[in-house]
Parts: sequence; C-alpha cells; structure tokens
Amino acid sequence: MIRSSPPVVDLARQSRFQMDDDGDLHEQILHVEAHIEELTDIIEGCRKIILFSKVAIAAGGILILATVIGAVGFDATVLIGAIAAVIGGTVVFGSNTSTLKQTVTDVKTAKAHRAELISRMDLRLVGDGEVES
Repeated sequence: MIRSSPPVVDLARQSRFQMDDDGDLHEQILHVEAHIEELTDIIEGCRKIILFSKVAIAAGGILILATVIGAVGFDATVLIGAIAAVIGGTVVFGSNTSTLKQTVTDVKTAKAHRAELISRMDLRLVGDGEVES
C-alpha cells in the first residue's frame, strides 16, 4: 500500500508569510521556522521512501535475472511479483524524487524569507564582542 505524502506547497501558509509583513517579526520568524521543520520532515520521509523503492527495484531485478538465467525455478507468480516490484519501485522512486526536489526548493525559499525577516529586525551587538575570563 502506497501512502500519499502531504502536499509540498502550502499556498495558504506561503501567502500568509507574505501578508503578515506588518505583524510581529518574532512571531513571523517562528511560523517560518515551524514551516521549515515540517518541510524537513517531508524531506526525511521522501529519502526513506526513495531508499525503500531502490531496494524494491534491485530485489525485483535480481529475481527476474535469476529466473531468466535459471538460478531460480520458474514460477509465474514470483516473476509477476518481481516485475511489479520493479515497476512499482520505479514509479514510487520518480514520484518521491520530484517531491524531494520541490520540497528542497521550498525549504530554500522559506530560509530566504526567514533571513529577510531577521534582517528587518533592529538587532544590536551587546558589549564589544569579547568574552572576559
């Protein structure tokens, strides 16, 4: 059973980031960081699914090859399962690879937005920057 991943592009959240420009910068930064954390979780899930799909592709391919060269006795059910593993693994791999790329782009965008928000804050350097012993 293939689980669908949550939507990568949350348009409501992105537009809220841009509309809250007159709000509290600290609060906006917290929202952006929470969004980055969610995206990071999606990235981690995609990487795990990609790894699993690579294993399925390899296992199915090895089983097909073993059946063709006669190392494993011919069984139609096993061969159909191996073909399904290769095809299914390829589909899941491609889907999650594109989701991973989109999510990485979204993380970069969110980090740039966070940096822009931080740059708008009136931050001061406390002391002369040296630590006393």
